Amino acid sequence: MANTPQARKRIRRNDRRAEVNTARMSRIRSFVKKVESACEAGNKDEAAAALKAAQPEMARGVARGVMHKNTVARKMSRLTKRVAAL
Repeated sequence: MANTPQARKRIRRNDRRAEVNTARMSRIRSFVKKVESACEAGNKDEAAAALKAAQPEMARGVARGVMHKNTVARKMSRLTKRVAAL
């Protein structure tokens, strides 16, 4: 258990950050799922629009430090390839 005031503050701060980061990751996953479901349905226009909305969200995840840069680059590449294949 934390004994110093600084350690107590860090615990409070870490809990707040974890909550924010969880919400961000959930939001990103929702955008990605919209692209994937449109691809599975075979709807190219809807998939392209969903991809265009998902890309800035994923980039924002990198900027905020929630996701790694290479992970997002890989996911964007794969999603773009799937949409283009429709």
